[in-house]
Amino acid sequence: MWTLPNIITLVRIALTPVIALLPFIQGYWPKLIAFVVFLAAAISDVIDGHLARSRQQISDLGKLLDPVADKLLLLATLIPIYVISRTRHAMYDIPVWGSIPLWVCVCMLAREFAMTGFRWWAKSKGVIIPAAGVGKLKSIFQNIFIGATILWYAFRDARKPLGWETGPFAQFWNSFHGWFVAIALFIALALTITSFVQYLYRHRELFR
Repeated sequence: MWTLPNIITLVRIALTPVIALLPFIQGYWPKLIAFVVFLAAAISDVIDGHLARSRQQISDLGKLLDPVADKLLLLATLIPIYVISRTRHAMYDIPVWGSIPLWVCVCMLAREFAMTGFRWWAKSKGVIIPAAGVGKLKSIFQNIFIGATILWYAFRDARKPLGWETGPFAQFWNSFHGWFVAIALFIALALTITSFVQYLYRHRELFR
C-alpha cells in the first residue's frame, strides 16, 4: 500500500493547501515559491504514474488517490486565480484575458468531477476508462495556464523592488506573457470540452 508512487501522490495532496494560500501573501517571493511548488506537483503527477507502471506497483489505493490529487490541485489553483483576478485586477493589470470568467472555472472543475463520476459508473459496469491523448493534453495546457498565471503575479509584484517597471524587457514581457496566458487558457478550455465529449462518444455503448 505505501509504495513510492502512492507516497508521491500523498505529498502532492499535502502540497495543495500551500499552493492555494501562497498567492495571497504580499510580495513576489510567495508567488515564486507557489510556482515552484506547483511545478513540482505537476511533474510528480507524471512521475508517480511512470513509477507505478515501471515497478508494477499499480494499486487500488493509487487509482483512488491519483484522481483525488488532480482534482484538489485544480481546485487549489483555479479558485485563487479567480479570486485574485477579481479582487486585485488593477494591481496586477492583467492584459488581454482580464478576469478569468466564472463560467470558465466552473466548466473546468465540472468536467473533472463529471469525468470522475463517469469513470466510477463505467467501472461498475465492468469498463475501465483510462486517460486518453486529448485528456492528457488538456491537463498539460491547464498546467501551462495555471503556472504562467502564478508566474505573472510574481512578475508584477517584482517589478518595483527589482526596477522592472520600465524598459524594453518589461514591455515585451507584459505583452508576451499576457498573450501566452490567454492562448493557453483558450486551448485548455477547448480541450476540456472536447476531451469530455470524446470520452462520452467513445463509450456511448454504456448508455444503451
